[in-house]
Amino acid sequence: MDAPHRPLADRLRPAEIAELVGQEHLTDAGGAIARLMDSPDLPSLILWGPPGSGKTSFARALAASRPALAFEPISAIFSGVADLKKAFEAARLRRQMGQGTLLFVDEIHRFNRTQQDSFLPVMEDGTITLVGATTENPSFALNAALLSRARVLTFRALDDAALERLLFRAEAAMGEALPLTPGARTALISMADGDGRAVLTLAEDVWRSASP
Repeated sequence: MDAPHRPLADRLRPAEIAELVGQEHLTDAGGAIARLMDSPDLPSLILWGPPGSGKTSFARALAASRPALAFEPISAIFSGVADLKKAFEAARLRRQMGQGTLLFVDEIHRFNRTQQDSFLPVMEDGTITLVGATTENPSFALNAALLSRARVLTFRALDDAALERLLFRAEAAMGEALPLTPGARTALISMADGDGRAVLTLAEDVWRSASP
């Protein structure tokens, strides 16, 4: 049985933080992410930025760079109190065996105040290192108590140069150039509107449409 198709954006997800594009204000020497990577201790983080700016990719690459931490992703859109309790209990069991947990929560602003408060004790006692991603301003979307225990990293929409780099990476992976005129390529980048996932999805659609 053939393996299910993986979207191009997923196949090209950065495996290392150095492969992250468009966030040089964080990843360059002296940036917040660069300093984090030099630190032996990883604080809880809130990643704030528009869709397709690399928040999830960064969280996965960060976990890969810390082999002592198990990576557990959940989405606030699809998870509730029972799911949180299950994740916390699994983290407690790992801690008893000497392993930490990086709990990645996508769309963390979707959790209500009570659900957000449930993170506090497991953050305080070191059971989890929380990495939450949000497209909403955390100052308004998240509890002050949660924010006081985490560091906010602001991700920016990708500029045209960053989106172009993603297209070059996609062409290398596909082994062929996009069948577009320079003007059409510029239009495709403009349509993505700073979203790295969107530009790769559009590129994949172009290749699919061009296939005989």
